[in-house]
Amino acid sequence: MDKTTEYIPVTVDKSHIITIGERLYTESIEFVRELVNNAYDADASLVKITLANDSVEVKDNGAGMDREGLIQYFNIGSQLKLQGPKSPVYKRDRIGQFGIGKFASLAACRRFEVITKHGEFVARVVFDKEQWEKDPTDWKLPLEVLPPDARDSAGTTVRLLGLERLFRPEDIEAKIIEGTPLKAPHFRVVLNRHTVRPRSLSGHRIPVLEGTSFGPVAGEIVILAETQASTENLGIEVKVKQVTVTRELFGMESWGRAMARIRGEVNADFLPVTSDRTGFIRDSEEFKAFQQVMLKVMADVKSLLQRIGTKKEGRRMSRALNEALKRVYKSLAKNPDLSPFGAFPIGGDEGEGVGGAALVPGVKRGNVKEEIKAGLTPPSDTGPVSSKPKKRRRRNPLVKRVTPNAIVKKVKFGQTGVTCCLDSFGEDAPEVFSEDTTIYINKDHPLYRREAKKIETHVLNLARLITQEIALMNASRNQAGISAPEQTPQGCPCGRMTLSSPYCTVHF
Repeated sequence: MDKTTEYIPVTVDKSHIITIGERLYTESIEFVRELVNNAYDADASLVKITLANDSVEVKDNGAGMDREGLIQYFNIGSQLKLQGPKSPVYKRDRIGQFGIGKFASLAACRRFEVITKHGEFVARVVFDKEQWEKDPTDWKLPLEVLPPDARDSAGTTVRLLGLERLFRPEDIEAKIIEGTPLKAPHFRVVLNRHTVRPRSLSGHRIPVLEGTSFGPVAGEIVILAETQASTENLGIEVKVKQVTVTRELFGMESWGRAMARIRGEVNADFLPVTSDRTGFIRDSEEFKAFQQVMLKVMADVKSLLQRIGTKKEGRRMSRALNEALKRVYKSLAKNPDLSPFGAFPIGGDEGEGVGGAALVPGVKRGNVKEEIKAGLTPPSDTGPVSSKPKKRRRRNPLVKRVTPNAIVKKVKFGQTGVTCCLDSFGEDAPEVFSEDTTIYINKDHPLYRREAKKIETHVLNLARLITQEIALMNASRNQAGISAPEQTPQGCPCGRMTLSSPYCTVHF
C-alpha cells in the first residue's frame, strides 16, 4: 500500500507578537530597563529619557543601526548578541540574549517608533498595534529612509506614543537603578535632565568574593544601622552582567527583625535567567552551586551581625553601670554613716570627688594591672620592692572566671571601694551577689532583662542592686552593735521608701 506524505505550514498568529510584549513582562514599566540595556549593548555612553504625560522618549548616542541592523533588531529570537557577546568599543558584556526585550514596549503603549543613524544611513521604523493586526498575512513594517541630517549624531531613539497608563518619574528612576548597569564606566542615564545615580548604602560593609566551578560570585553585603533598617526591598540583589534579576533572602527569613538591616548585591554572570529576566532557572546546577556559596556567606554575615549587636549592647550597659555607680557614690557621700567604708574625708578640688573618691574607668579583661586594681586577679609576687608599707593581701573572690564580654567598673571611697562586675551567670543564678567588695550582677536574670529595656529603669535597677549589696556589707561590718536597716529586693539602705516608688526619693 502506497503512503503519501503531506506537509502543513507552521504559522504564528500576528497577535502573538503583541502577546509576547503584553504578557511576557509582568510589569509594563519593564520597557525602560530593556531600552536602556539595549543602548548599553550598543556602546552608548549617554542615554536621555524624556517622560511626558502620553509619551516616553529614550535617546542614546550608541553605534546606531544600518539597514541590516534594523532587520536584526526586529528579528524575534535573534542570536546576534549571543554570537557577539562583547561590544566592539567598550568591550562590554552584552546583556540581551533573546531579542524580545524590545516588545516590552507593547505592554506600555499602542505605538512605538525607532529612529536610528549609523554613518550616513538614517531611518525610521514604526510599529503600530492597530495597523499590525489589520492584515494577518502582511508581516512587514514600514521603514522610512530619512535625510542624513535628520539626526545630528549616531545612535538610536525610541519613542513610545499613546501610553496605556501614566508613569511616575520616581518609578522610572527606581527601575533604572535596579535593572541597568549604572556603575559601569563610560555610561550615564539622564531622566528629565536629572542624572540617575546608583544607590549608596552606609553601614558595615562586607566584601564578597567566592568561587564556584561555574565562575566567581562577587559583590558586597551591607549591615545597615538600626535607624536605617527597613522592610522595603528586603533581601540581597542578585545581578547578572550588572543587572538585578531578583532579590533573595538566603535563609534570612528566620532572622526576625535583624533581616531588615541587611542589604547588598552579588554578581554571578554564570547564572541562567528566564526569558523575561525576572528569575533564574532554579533547578540548574549553576544556581544550586550559587545558592550553596551564598548560604555560607550569609552564615558569616549573621555571625558578624550578632557580634556587632553584642558590642553595642556592651557599650549601653557600660554607660548605665557608670551612671548607677555615680548615683550610689553621690548618695553615700551625702550619707557617709551608711557606708561600710567609714566616714568620708573632706574632698579636695572640684571634680576630684569627696575624699579623693572617683570612678575608675572600666577594667578591660586581660589587662593584669587593671584586674589587680579591681581585685579580680591576685597580684604577682614578682616586681620591684616598693618603699611604701605593704597592703594586706585581699582575699581572692570565689568567682574567678568571667566571660570576655564582662563589664567591670570600680568606685573608690578614699583608700578602698567597690568593684562591680556585670556578666552572664545564667537564668537560674541570683540576680546579684557579692564576694568581699566585689558585686556581681547577673544580666541573664529575667528581672534584669526586663528592667534593662529602657535606659532610665536600667540605671535605677543597677543602682538598686548595688545599693542593696553595699547595705549588706555595712550590716556585716557594723561594729557598734546597731543593726543595719532591713533590706528588701527593692529599697534603699536609708530605709526611705514610698508606696508609689520602690526607690529612695532622697538618694536616687
